[in-house]
Amino acid sequence: MRALVIGGSGQVGSALLGALAERGHTAAGTHHRTVTVGTRRLDLTDSEAVARLVANTCPDWIFCTGALTHVDHCEDCPAEAERLNRDGPRAVATAAAGVGAGVVLFSTDYVFDGSSGPYSEDDRPRPLSVYGRTKLEGEQAVVESGARALIIRTTGVYGPDHQAKNFVYQLIRRCRAGERMLVPADQVSTPTYTRDLAGASLELAEHGRTGLYHVAGLTALDRHAFALLAAEVFDLDPSLISPVTTASLGQRAPRPLRGGLRVDHVKRILATPLRAAPEGLDAMRKAIAGSEQVR
Repeated sequence: MRALVIGGSGQVGSALLGALAERGHTAAGTHHRTVTVGTRRLDLTDSEAVARLVANTCPDWIFCTGALTHVDHCEDCPAEAERLNRDGPRAVATAAAGVGAGVVLFSTDYVFDGSSGPYSEDDRPRPLSVYGRTKLEGEQAVVESGARALIIRTTGVYGPDHQAKNFVYQLIRRCRAGERMLVPADQVSTPTYTRDLAGASLELAEHGRTGLYHVAGLTALDRHAFALLAAEVFDLDPSLISPVTTASLGQRAPRPLRGGLRVDHVKRILATPLRAAPEGLDAMRKAIAGSEQVR
């Protein structure tokens, strides 16, 4: 496979580049602001630059992980969110259709309202926030482009990451510094180990799958419970992790409270295992053991 990973410097993108290399595929990656060895700069909002890159690399599959994922920033800057989460994927898919490539777009459980999760692929989306709305519009734009489209929704991604930005890294840094961390106890999701997500996504593409798939972890639990589990795995002081309500945080954008994703559909066709939170966190601990990532 010749693959192009847009957003290759990010958490999911870098995991994909690693999985592609391990499985003997040829891959090129891009970055926007964070320079990574072996990636080239790409502004996802520049449709002409996107088209040139796709034409030059002529990939079999394009994995589009680039997005504006800061939920509150999306709420404050909806036009920027639309450019990155909807128009960018549309440009990628349009260019892909022109060279016969397939597109894998990564989306989120924030397309749902969080009233009755975890959700299956058959449940009707009803986003509460600008982030959720623009991600859903991005899904629709890719499907309508005429390209072979594989939409993968996921949630609560964690795992080894050279940028050390995800929730688990934040928790480790704060607790090791003796700082108290307020964590919502009323937001339920299905946290997803990055390398499982990358492996599953690649397997689906290798088999030419198209359509919509939910790929997530096997454990549905609230963020505070997940934080306590991470504290146990990483030997952190659980007394520093305080449960709070989402409303008490005063966040700009509404969050889906009963979220998460059901993975019954994808499990029936995958050889790649999807881990529960304890196993995923232990795999993360082993992967970063001895490194200086947690700063």
